[in-house]
Amino acid sequence: MLTIQLMLKSRTPIPMTTQNNTHQASFRDPSGYMFYDGHTLRRAINPIYFPQYNKLKESGFFKNLISNGLLIPHEETLVSSEEIIITPEAIPFITNPYEWSFEQYRHAALHTLKIQKYALSKGFILKDASAYNVTFHNGKPIFIDTLSFDFYEEGTPWRAYKQFITHFFGPLVLAKYHGTEIFKMMQTHIDGIPVKLISSLLPTRTKLSSVIYPNVHLLAKMENKHSEDYKAETKIATLSKKAQENILESLYDYIKNLSLKEASEWGDYYDKTNYDLAAFEAKKSLVKDWIKPLAPQKLIDVGGNDGTFARTVIDAVPHIIVTDIDSNAVDHNYKQLQQNKETNMLPFVCDVLQPAPGIGFNNTERSSLMERLTVYAPDVTMALALIHHITLSGNVPFEKSASFFASFSKNLIIEFPTRDDSWVQSLLVRKREFINHFDFYNEAEFEKGYTQYFDIVKKQTISGTKRILYFLKKK
Repeated sequence: MLTIQLMLKSRTPIPMTTQNNTHQASFRDPSGYMFYDGHTLRRAINPIYFPQYNKLKESGFFKNLISNGLLIPHEETLVSSEEIIITPEAIPFITNPYEWSFEQYRHAALHTLKIQKYALSKGFILKDASAYNVTFHNGKPIFIDTLSFDFYEEGTPWRAYKQFITHFFGPLVLAKYHGTEIFKMMQTHIDGIPVKLISSLLPTRTKLSSVIYPNVHLLAKMENKHSEDYKAETKIATLSKKAQENILESLYDYIKNLSLKEASEWGDYYDKTNYDLAAFEAKKSLVKDWIKPLAPQKLIDVGGNDGTFARTVIDAVPHIIVTDIDSNAVDHNYKQLQQNKETNMLPFVCDVLQPAPGIGFNNTERSSLMERLTVYAPDVTMALALIHHITLSGNVPFEKSASFFASFSKNLIIEFPTRDDSWVQSLLVRKREFINHFDFYNEAEFEKGYTQYFDIVKKQTISGTKRILYFLKKK
C-alpha cells in the first residue's frame, strides 16, 4: 500500500514531508507511517498492526526475508504501548516502475511473487502487491514496505491478486506486445493499469493463452459484468491454499520466461561512434583521470548508455547512477551489473527532455526525478555525447540545459561535439529551413551559457575527435 523513499542522510532539505516531518506517501496506510527524524527516515507502527508485526518478528519471518535479500533490513528503534518505531536501511536512490527496463520490471514482479509464495508457506500473505513497494538496491530488486504482510486465513484468496495483475502482470504482458513505453502508463495509473484497459490493448489471440486469459481477460469480463469490485470478488470468495499456490506458480513460470516480442540484442553502441578506438580510449582515460582525484561518493552519468564510461571509475565510487532514454541500453547495463556482481551501480530509464514528474495525490506521493536528484546530490555528474541531442534535437538553449544540470550537480564533466563533428552536422541538416536558427551552436555560445552557472576548471579536445571535454564546477 505504501511505498517510501528511503534516502541517505543529506544536508539538502528533504522533499515530500509535512510540517511534522511525516512522509507525504504515508497517509494511505492505517498500519503505520514514515517520518523523518532529522534526516533519518523511520517507520512508526500503529497499535492496530502490533499483532502482525510481533508475530512476523518472533517467528523469524522478517529475519528470513532479510537474510535472503528479499526485504529491506531494519532495526527496532523504540517500542512502547502506543507505537513501535523501526529504522530501515537507507537506500541512496529510489526508482519507480515507469523508470525500469523490461528486465528490471520482470525481476521486480518475480521478486514480489517469491515473497508471496514464501509468506503463504509460513501462514502469512502479502496484503499489498504494488509495484511501488519494490525498488532497486545493491544491484537487485528489494521489497521496501515492511507493513505489507498479514495473517493468512484458510480458504481465502490472495486479496492483493488483482493489484499484482494491474501493477505487474498486465504491464509486462502489454510491454511484450507494445514495447516498454507501456510502463510510462504507471505515471498516470498510480493504482495500477485497469484490467479492462489491459484486456482491450492485448491482441485477441491472447485469449487462447492459458495464463493470460484467466488472469486478464476473464478478470476484465467479471468487472464488466459487475459494476462493483466486491460483487465480482464474491465469485471467488473461497480458494484453497493449494489452488492459490498453483496460481502463483503459473504466474511465476509465465513471467520467468516472458520476453519482448520485438526484443533486439543490444549491439555495441560504441561501435557506431564517429571516432576510432584510440580516441575512444583517450576519452575514457580523460574521464577517469578527472574524476578519481575528486574522490566522489556519488556519481550520476546522464545519458550514460550501457554504463561503459561510468565503469571506468566503478571501483572508486561507492554509488553510481546511470540513466538513458533507451530502455534496451538500460537492460543491457542491468544484465552486465548482475553478471559482474556490481552492487554499486543503478541503471534506470530517463528522458532528459521530459524528466519524471511528481505523481499521486497532490502530486506528492511519488517525488519527481528532479526532487530525487536534488536529495541524492551527486558529487560528480557526467553528460557525455548528450548536449548536441538536448540542444539540436530538443531545441533547448544552452543556458536552460546548464540550469538543469546546475540544479543537482556540484561538478559536471560534459562533452561538447563541435559543429565539425559528423553527428552534429547530421542533426543540423535535419533542421532544413531552420538551420540558420542554430548558428548559436558553437563553442563560444556553449561556454557563455554554461558559465552562468559553472566555472570552467578544465577543457581539453578529445584526441582524434571533433569533441571537447569540459570539467565544470558549480558557482
